[in-house]
Amino acid sequence: MYFKIIAIQKMNKKIQLQDLGNKDYKATWEYQEELFKGVVDLKIKNRREELNLETPNYFLFVEHPHVYTLGKSGDLSNLLLSEKQLESKGATFYKINRGGDITYHGPGQIVGYPILDLENFFTDIHKYLRLLEESIILTLQEYGLECGRSDGETGVWLGVGTPFARKICALGVRASRWVTMHGFALNVNADLGYFDNIIPCGIRGKAVTSLQVELGVERVDEQEVKEKILKHFSILFEADFSTATI
Repeated sequence: MYFKIIAIQKMNKKIQLQDLGNKDYKATWEYQEELFKGVVDLKIKNRREELNLETPNYFLFVEHPHVYTLGKSGDLSNLLLSEKQLESKGATFYKINRGGDITYHGPGQIVGYPILDLENFFTDIHKYLRLLEESIILTLQEYGLECGRSDGETGVWLGVGTPFARKICALGVRASRWVTMHGFALNVNADLGYFDNIIPCGIRGKAVTSLQVELGVERVDEQEVKEKILKHFSILFEADFSTATI
């Protein structure tokens, strides 16, 4: 009797943290794709050659110049600006390969892109989305905000179930071979006027808000918010962060 030995992948719960600062959306997208492909290719190599090489995980923080992005299931009519109007507002537009509809990124917004091999953690994409939301919910609760999920809608909301429901954090991810990319966008000190040019996430009649607006302060310390997000993310995912040199 012959038995085939199958290599079981080592679970690497270390995450390389990179803060990219202010970076163009397209350049960041290409960088995400490069990291994503590297992880996927390594997983394919492991499978084909029956190896057990450790797969890396990454977490990118970034702030983008004004940009609107449309997910693969999105409706272009949810962008309420023409090409010329976009230009006059100093904004760009991209149709991309994440889930979800249209959203805005810009200065004062904390964007997080976890590029994780979920086989290092758990193989459940719904659990991944819920934990991603939970890391933001727990962070906002530290600032005294009552927030949570809205049935049938991704992201983090305030005033759920009231006429004053408003979204403070958008989520949109892509996953292939259990590797994730894209992530979340949390409004901290963002100029909310830019959301007037879209139907955010394709949901009519729902407002958006920011941490600055909710706290009624001039400015929120974004570095402090990032540190809180990482604290909760590391606990929820049972992960360890290391700061990578870019």
